[in-house]
Amino acid sequence: MSDAPVRVERFASSEALVRAAASAFVDAVVAAQRERVSASVVLTGGGTGIAVLEQVCREQGGIDWSAVDVYFGDERFLPPGDPDRNEVQARAALLDRVPIDPARIHVMPALGEPGGASPATSAAAYSRVLAEHSPDGTVPTFDVHLLGMGGEGHINSLFPDTDAVRESEKFVVGVDDSPKPPPARVTLTLPAVRRSRQVWFLVTGAAKADAVAAAVAGADPVDIPAAGARGLEQTVWFVDTEAAAGLPDA
Repeated sequence: MSDAPVRVERFASSEALVRAAASAFVDAVVAAQRERVSASVVLTGGGTGIAVLEQVCREQGGIDWSAVDVYFGDERFLPPGDPDRNEVQARAALLDRVPIDPARIHVMPALGEPGGASPATSAAAYSRVLAEHSPDGTVPTFDVHLLGMGGEGHINSLFPDTDAVRESEKFVVGVDDSPKPPPARVTLTLPAVRRSRQVWFLVTGAAKADAVAAAVAGADPVDIPAAGARGLEQTVWFVDTEAAAGLPDA
């Protein structure tokens, strides 16, 4: 696992966290484009993650949206257009409101679409998409990977003590028995997350404080999947006061 620095940013409210994370996201994408012309990001769902995307839409800064590749950390395996799909929520919050090239929005196949016969076939199709956009035919080096986290420490659709969180070779897997509905999902694995220059957690609420503390302290990823998500250059925890309650005083 990467030994790059881990930083914790604490905020008095979820609103302050959303504003700071959105501003940092804009800055990171602009910096990546300045250095490498294009940028690649992995989006997350959840209330805080979508709120950050809405705030990014308000700010935008100097992002060249025509030179951004968008990927998704996980997806609920539901029919196209289902409002519970992360893709649908991300489009409403940001992607349909900025001049991004539709061909650069890389979506996990939905139920019934080509490649969408099952979570496993969707995962295989998405693995091929990642390989096509990777210099070494595996997975791109993402500039920023946004992550939410559940109260038990799950990230993407990697839940504690499951085959998906133990996966060490595949970059995308299908999940048929998610403990959080819906049971059928598609998810990037920890090896894929670790191909990100920066991994950012967006976490709010007292219910997640114990998992935040355990992950930051270096728990076993099988028990606390968030502990296994580390960036190549930096890992940042954006947490509100309640989610940071179990951490040592700064």
